[in-house]
Amino acid sequence: MHTTSGPAHQRSGLGLALLSACAFGGSGVAAKPLIEAGLTAMQVVWLRMALSALVLLPVALRNRDLPRRHPGLLLGFGLVGVGAVQCFSFFSISRIPVGVSLLLEYTSPALLLGYVRFVQRRRVSRAATLGVVAALAGLALVVQFWDGLGGLDPLGVICALAAALCSVGYFLLSEHAGSASGGDSGRPPVDLIAMTAYGLIIGTVVVAPIAQPWTTHWRLLTGDVSMGGTQLPAWALLAWVVLIATVLAYLTGVASVSRLSAPVAGVVATLEAVVATVLAWVLLGEHLALPQVVGGLLVLVGACVAQTAAAPSTGTLTVLEVLPTAEAEQQPATR
Repeated sequence: MHTTSGPAHQRSGLGLALLSACAFGGSGVAAKPLIEAGLTAMQVVWLRMALSALVLLPVALRNRDLPRRHPGLLLGFGLVGVGAVQCFSFFSISRIPVGVSLLLEYTSPALLLGYVRFVQRRRVSRAATLGVVAALAGLALVVQFWDGLGGLDPLGVICALAAALCSVGYFLLSEHAGSASGGDSGRPPVDLIAMTAYGLIIGTVVVAPIAQPWTTHWRLLTGDVSMGGTQLPAWALLAWVVLIATVLAYLTGVASVSRLSAPVAGVVATLEAVVATVLAWVLLGEHLALPQVVGGLLVLVGACVAQTAAAPSTGTLTVLEVLPTAEAEQQPATR
C-alpha cells in the first residue's frame, strides 16, 4: 500500500495550506476598492492573472519541456483551476449576495468527499466526514446565509456551484501533479511552481476575450482608491492582489496539496472565507457578529479534525489517501 507522506510532511503541508488560505482570503478585500474605483471585476481578474504570470514567466521558460510532458495537466489546471474558478466566482458575486456565493462555492470539500465516495467508490473515515460537516456548518454561520436566500438569481447560484466544482478540479489536479512528482514512477517530476506559471498563462489567454483588458481605464491605477475611508495607491493594492493573493497563494496551495491530499487541502481552504471576513472587519469596517465568530471556530475545528483523521483498522480510507499514485494504479486495489 502506498503511504502519501510522514507526519512531518503532513504538518508542513498543513502550514502551507493555512498560508494559502490566508493569502487567498486577502484578495477580495484588496480588489474591492479597485472595482469600486471603476475597474470591472473581470478586468481585475485578468490583471491578477496576467501580472502573476509575468512574475512567474522565468520559471515557465526554465521548464519549457513541461507542456510537452504534461499538456493535459497544464491545460486542465489553467482552464479549470485558474481561469474558470475566478471567472465563475466573480460572475456569481455580481448576481447574488457575496455571503451566499461563498457558502455555495465552499461546498467544494463536501464535493471532494462525494467524488472519493461515489466516483472512486472508496470509503472515507467517519471523523473526516464529521470534520467536513463541521467546517461547512461553521462556514454557513460565517457568511450568515439566512440574510440572503430569498429571491436568489438562478444563474448566480449555478455559477457559484460551478466555481465549487472547478475548485474540486483545482485540488485534484494539484494532487495528481504531486503524486506524479515523486516515488518510483520513473518519470521526471512535475515542477509545481512551473505548473502554476503555465496555469496562469493559460488562464490569462482564455479570460482575455471576456475581460477585454484593452478597454481598461489605466489611469485609475496611477491614482488613489479608498479602503475603509483610507486613501491608498491603487498600484499598491494591485501589487498585493498579484504577489500575495495570487502568486504566493497558488504556490503554497499546490505545494500543500502535494503534501496532504485534495480533500484535506480543500477543507483547510474553507478558512479563506474566515480570513476574508476578518480582514473585511478590520480594513473595511464590516463588523463580525457573534454567529460569525462561532462559525469561524467551527471551521477551524472541522479542518483540524479532517486533517488528523486516522484510518480505522477495517481499511476505511481517510481523506489523506484518496487518489492512487502511478505505482498504485499498476496494482490491484487492496484497501
